[in-house]
Amino acid sequence: MDQAHYFNADPDVPDVRRPLAVVLNGREVTLRTSAGIFSPDGVDKGTAVLLAEVPEPAPQGHLLDIGCGWGPLALTMALRSPAATVHAVDVNTRSLSLTQENAAVLGLDNVRAQLPDEVDPDVRFATIWSNPPIRIGKAALHELLLMWLPRLAAGGEAWLVVQKNLGSDSLARWLADQLGDAFDVARAATSKGFRVLVVTRTS
Repeated sequence: MDQAHYFNADPDVPDVRRPLAVVLNGREVTLRTSAGIFSPDGVDKGTAVLLAEVPEPAPQGHLLDIGCGWGPLALTMALRSPAATVHAVDVNTRSLSLTQENAAVLGLDNVRAQLPDEVDPDVRFATIWSNPPIRIGKAALHELLLMWLPRLAAGGEAWLVVQKNLGSDSLARWLADQLGDAFDVARAATSKGFRVLVVTRTS
């Protein structure tokens, strides 16, 4: 399947689970993966850059991974913040199944793999991490980000990784304009062709 279509709700390729050996949070683990999801063969470059640059997630409260895939960001947050509830959201039901399965493999009971509409709309997030699906198109991406970023708690931070040549700087300017004075948008790092952006709810 063309990996540009990993955001399909129900992938049209067989779901054949296979082992995936990766390093998460400094630990070698063997998880599960399958075709029809984003980066099925390991941690993609953008996610690796994000994981190398982000500070520790909030130790408690609600944390969010937007577009979880097989779960590298959500699982890392859950490992680092065992007292927090980690919401791993994706429109791809296979991704959700794999993330929940991988959380069980790691003994994590604080991960909730959910469709976007299944997340309680009253929940506010202390930390958001995301390698957002840029290739869904600008309009859909903007809608996605405006669904979740305004749900940061006061003082909460969202960390996003975006390729420089896919509009990271223009996205940062757009977010600053759309989110308004209650948020601060900044470039936190540049590495390996990616920008890491941080969005902070200041009030």
